Amino acid sequence: MPASRTPAGRRLAAAAALPLLAVVLSACGYGSDADSDKDDTAKPAVSPGAKKLSADSVKIGYFPNLTHATALVGIQEGFIQKELGGTKVSPATFNAGPSEIEALNAGSVDIGFIGPSPAVNGYAATQGKSLRIIGGSASGGVELVVNPKKITSVADLKGKKIATPQLGNTQDVAFLNWIAEQGWKVDAQSGKGDVSVVRTDNKITPDAYKSGAIDGAWVPEPTASKLVSEGAKVLLDERDLWPDKKFVITNIIVSQSFLKEHPDVVEAVLRGTVATNKWINANEDKAKASANEALKKLSGKALPPEVIDPAWKTIQITDDPLAATLQTEADHAVKAGLLKKPELKGIYDLKPLNKVLGADGGTEVADAGLGVK
Repeated sequence: MPASRTPAGRRLAAAAALPLLAVVLSACGYGSDADSDKDDTAKPAVSPGAKKLSADSVKIGYFPNLTHATALVGIQEGFIQKELGGTKVSPATFNAGPSEIEALNAGSVDIGFIGPSPAVNGYAATQGKSLRIIGGSASGGVELVVNPKKITSVADLKGKKIATPQLGNTQDVAFLNWIAEQGWKVDAQSGKGDVSVVRTDNKITPDAYKSGAIDGAWVPEPTASKLVSEGAKVLLDERDLWPDKKFVITNIIVSQSFLKEHPDVVEAVLRGTVATNKWINANEDKAKASANEALKKLSGKALPPEVIDPAWKTIQITDDPLAATLQTEADHAVKAGLLKKPELKGIYDLKPLNKVLGADGGTEVADAGLGVK
């Protein structure tokens, strides 16, 4: 892919700050089958006699998706609970970023794993008063998959029906911008144009593909691999549009009030996520099995090998929030006329994470000039 096209993938997260899409934005809902916001299956045990930190519990929100593997595995294996001692993890799962942001603003969630789009939107909508991004979790995990009987090259996409998860969500914006770079015209609101952009919930995208209602999809994992298992082929991996093949897909956020009142709890959670990420990266097969077991508990079914194996390979688990990519994404959304320029300075507070990384012998991560003073 020519270097001139690399910004396309970077626009993923920016659409979340679109005021007109604040309600419909799907954030990082990547094909979850869970319908409840409460996670009643994952109940990490508190060791008897363990000392509590400054809070009795910490409410952690996340999605039952592979791109939230840090949360899935960290809770499933007890890495996060271990660092919290007598302070109990109280987990809750979500299917849409806006609902998790609402829960954070209402105090129903203290710390959340969430996509870049709702993080930007939540921060901008409250004039920088609601949240901070305190760490990274995952990069990658997005692909353009197509019906090989109809599409064998980029040129073949013209005139075809391609699904994205929702109007204005991260994948939708990335695809719209990528289309523009090919020289094609599409009305962003209606999805009509040289390519028909069909907004389809990830949970029904495989059925839409099987029925012929769509010819392909620009979607995250595991939806992309589910489509491949139905005969689709990968035409483009989102990572190939980025320098070093890295772009943020999941961040860790915290309520500013919780960070101020319970910094020891926040630091403990970050120690748990760093330990989790280290274990995941050192134990690929065990980590994949752990994540799948967690998904089974949450959704009632595990992903089959033909889906989870290829999906897992597209996702990089990382402590780095890849802050520079967030700014670039927002800049390109503004350039496209989809977003009023947001003030993102102060969205990151990586001091607690860098303290944890330093103590663990790791390398500090940067906030790209968007850190709180």
